[in-house]
Amino acid sequence: MVVLGAGPAAAKGWPTPAAGESASGGPELLFTFDDGPNPRTTPLVLDTLEKHHIHAVFFLVGEMAGNKNPKVAAIIHRILRDGHVIATHTMKHKDLCRVPEAAAIHDLDDGKATVEEAAGIPTAWFRAPYGARWFGLRPAQAALGLTGVMWTAIGYDWRLRADQVVNRMAVKAANGAILCLHDGRELRVKPDIGATVETVRRLVPMLLDQGYTFETVTRLICSTN
Repeated sequence: MVVLGAGPAAAKGWPTPAAGESASGGPELLFTFDDGPNPRTTPLVLDTLEKHHIHAVFFLVGEMAGNKNPKVAAIIHRILRDGHVIATHTMKHKDLCRVPEAAAIHDLDDGKATVEEAAGIPTAWFRAPYGARWFGLRPAQAALGLTGVMWTAIGYDWRLRADQVVNRMAVKAANGAILCLHDGRELRVKPDIGATVETVRRLVPMLLDQGYTFETVTRLICSTN
């Protein structure tokens, strides 16, 4: 039985990692990736996850997922085929606190619809770009049937070296942790995610050796919006 956390995030109405004894008897965490899918970079992340037989959540940007490049469709199908979860990261990766509320809701709605069309399945999970939320986001999520997912540790992998990201994430790893890395860089077509790829290559076996299980989003996230 999962006992849901009731920390500061829960008090604000945001989901928190599950607490209590894990299904495996050891510590559990959730791996998440933002800003994809990118046909040049996402496969590099998927290869390492596949090698270690672990699953993650991919928060897809609508403009990237809706790209008519057949390689993008192939990546989305691989994400699903490999057993990962697909979620939405808005349409245009805008800071939702810096646009009019109507535009923010439109971006959220369009992103969900585009990702669902590309994936061929409904989406239930959402992460705001930059983690930026405004007071109207929770009812907007609820209207679309989405649950918001934040993170407990973010790697800053778009600006730090791989060794710095690994150290940062390793220190913040804990039972119920939600780790956030990036398989893309906002809307860039040819992003450099070398630090991310190397981080995943080093971090995954390190955490596995420490007894961590990479769990599913439904196990570690509260079901309320």
